[in-house]
Amino acid sequence: MYAVDPRLTSSAKFADVWLGIDVGSDIALANTIGREIIAAGLVNEAFVAHSTMDFEAYKAGVEEWTLERGEQVTGVPAEIIKQLAHDYATAETAQICWTLGITEHQNGTDNVIALISLALLTGHVGRYGSGLVPIRGQNNVQGGGDMGALPNKLPGFQDIEDVQARGKFEAIWGVEVPAEPGKHISLMFEAMEAGELTALYVIGENPAQSEADTAHVRKLLGDLAFIVVQDIFLTATAELADVVFPAAAGWAESDGTSTSSERRVQRIRKAIEPPGQARDDLDILSALAEKMGHGWGYPTAEQVWDELRLLSPMHAGMSYERLESEGGLQWPCPSLDHPGTLFLHSWLWDEVLPPRGPAPFIPVQWVPPVDPLSEDFPIRLTTGRALDSYNTGVQSGGYRSPIRKGAVLEICEEDGTNWDIREGDTVKISSRRGAIEVPVIFTDSLRPGLTFMTFHHPDEADVNQLTLDAWDPKSGTAEFKATAIRIEKV
Repeated sequence: MYAVDPRLTSSAKFADVWLGIDVGSDIALANTIGREIIAAGLVNEAFVAHSTMDFEAYKAGVEEWTLERGEQVTGVPAEIIKQLAHDYATAETAQICWTLGITEHQNGTDNVIALISLALLTGHVGRYGSGLVPIRGQNNVQGGGDMGALPNKLPGFQDIEDVQARGKFEAIWGVEVPAEPGKHISLMFEAMEAGELTALYVIGENPAQSEADTAHVRKLLGDLAFIVVQDIFLTATAELADVVFPAAAGWAESDGTSTSSERRVQRIRKAIEPPGQARDDLDILSALAEKMGHGWGYPTAEQVWDELRLLSPMHAGMSYERLESEGGLQWPCPSLDHPGTLFLHSWLWDEVLPPRGPAPFIPVQWVPPVDPLSEDFPIRLTTGRALDSYNTGVQSGGYRSPIRKGAVLEICEEDGTNWDIREGDTVKISSRRGAIEVPVIFTDSLRPGLTFMTFHHPDEADVNQLTLDAWDPKSGTAEFKATAIRIEKV
């Protein structure tokens, strides 16, 4: 097990080898590993020839990434990069797992593409025990995407620009489906600033505290003509709203389904009634539709699911009865006699490839973080999660935890000595966007020059006032992981 992380996390402590990579150099590392696999003659040539395309373009794209250059950019010793490359390429089975440390960058999509290329080089994809594994940050994030919570996709990941796909939904729904993709969250904030988006309906989200450069975000939200928030708590975003719909807690007070990272759809069963005036999300949406003159009745969760099965081929075989009796099923599951799909992309190993053709290599180039270190902002800050807390702390902040640190800046003891800062001192952290004050604690998980904060305690110290809203043009994800700061004792 190799752990690639700027911090020596609790997960990294389980690993055989930890690669303490410099923040924002993921593509440089992946390209160096790819070049070494090629240079050492460890490419799965039969797989590459049969199942991939554009290998030569990829080979040319990584040629400059020698072990020496990889070490220079990533901070990881060349010998360790070489060891990882050889172990990964020669392993019988191997998986690459990643989380938001890969995707929450202004080039997060390219970070993922660079990892996909390593799997294609070695054939570690499309077979049992090998694969590419994006680990979701919470349950049912996968299910949200599956159900069409993406601006360019209909449920079942069907392209909204596909005339045939739209036609299926229009026939069932009885309305015209827009042919153009909608806006992802970063574009929505740009539209607010331009005055093009004037109303917002927020369900189960707290953008007033979760988005990058929150001072700017709150100004945009405050300028909107109308906001509706539907949530189980009165969040900071709900406090800005004109109307708040109190919702049921989906894990205990609603019927439905949840989909895990491994694409396993499982039943969620209502255990208790929602308290007070709180209502099930589906009930709220149905009532709102009725008030707006488009009543579709009050369907049950199972009726909505059965409609989905009519429209999404990959869910067609997942009846409630089967989900109940079999303890969940993995999509794609196209028919009632289909067992579900244990792992994806097995078609890459078929003797004759399906019409979709071979998997493409896509060369990607490394670029440094967009918030550069400078004389005024010489220190790198990265943000992330802690085990005892949840997102912006709305749900977890009301409960005590013996391992919770609260809003603190983590630094290494060596930096504390160099900066004349003692553990417990309060410091002012400034970025190009804002400043906050927090106490300092020392940790052995950080190297000199790197600092860390969680985003779980915005009411104590809102770290997202410091982060920048540069975003990945391919995914819309903001740059949360690489902020340039300076630190001053208060």
